[in-house]
Amino acid sequence: QVQLVESGGGLVQAGGSLRLSCAASGSGFSINAMDWYRQAPGKQRELVAGIASSGNTNYANSVKGRFTISRDNAKNTVYLQMNSLKPEDTAVYYCRADGTIGPRKRYFELWGQGTLVTVSS
Repeated sequence: QVQLVESGGGLVQAGGSLRLSCAASGSGFSINAMDWYRQAPGKQRELVAGIASSGNTNYANSVKGRFTISRDNAKNTVYLQMNSLKPEDTAVYYCRADGTIGPRKRYFELWGQGTLVTVSS
């Protein structure tokens, strides 16, 4: 079984920075892609940034140049460095990961519990 645990959310003033972390734990698994999504009140969940096992990244236009996604494969951990934060970045941020587990390499997809980021103006 695999679990995702997120950390790093909080309250920050506009222009400030935060770093989110998401660690996958368990045994017998291999992670492929890891992503960060967010959901603001009254809005749909949206993709913020993603990183493949190869290291290729993609970003939402709204965060390009401000956010950086990275991963430590040895720790099965993905990070989201968020700089120049704006009030409109306020949302619950969710980590998502997919991969395979077990000797039959069964596919799995997991979501973290979410971490709240609040940016004050």
